[in-house]
Amino acid sequence: MERVIVGAAIVDGAKLLIQQRAYPDDAAGLWELPGGRVEPGETEQAALRRECAEELAIEVTVGVPVGEDVVLPGGAVLRIYAAALVSGCIPQAVEHKALRWIAADEVSDVDWLPADRALIPDLEELLA
Repeated sequence: MERVIVGAAIVDGAKLLIQQRAYPDDAAGLWELPGGRVEPGETEQAALRRECAEELAIEVTVGVPVGEDVVLPGGAVLRIYAAALVSGCIPQAVEHKALRWIAADEVSDVDWLPADRALIPDLEELLA
């Protein structure tokens, strides 16, 4: 069974939510989409909802996949889904240094983690 890491492309209006890593040292300061590992017996959508609750203290509705899977070092795959905030939820940086909302014209200027950088064209298209 392939190991899957899910990520949420949370769009509100025409802005995408990104978060800045606090650790480990080699990733600290870089930006990524919210998400994490799919646990055994968990659907990808359930994992994404759980990760958003843990990392951002929010509820999301999970939509369609965005872009192609990104193969990660070690063989896991990163799979991104479009997502939307449940009404009234305000994201908080629970496990990260900072949060930021960015527009389509800012996506390519972000200092992304390498895996997320591969998704720039797909994220720009999602926001267009």
